[in-house]
Amino acid sequence: MKKTLILSLSFLVISICNFAQAPTTIKVSGNCGMCKKHIEKAAKDAGAASATWDKVTKLLTVSFDASKTNTDKIETAIAGAGYDTEHKEATQEAYKKLDECCQYDRKTKKH
Repeated sequence: MKKTLILSLSFLVISICNFAQAPTTIKVSGNCGMCKKHIEKAAKDAGAASATWDKVTKLLTVSFDASKTNTDKIETAIAGAGYDTEHKEATQEAYKKLDECCQYDRKTKKH
């Protein structure tokens, strides 16, 4: 009985460690509280378990199950919502759909 319990607990701990992902930060452009809501929703829709964007630092902190999503998918979803990330650029069409208060100063030249 003890052996079974120890083996079960060991399996559980190993499983949790394999699927847990340390929080990751991603630079995301934006301006306001509405941006925060949209950015966090896009990240969660792309599979993030948690997402918190800070409008002062422009950093999104996400955690996710690496077997279900990755930072590339999360950044693609955020760019699709109209926000530039450190590795993905929103299309001009997606950017123009943002509310006026959310239209941040873009650093790219090809718009």
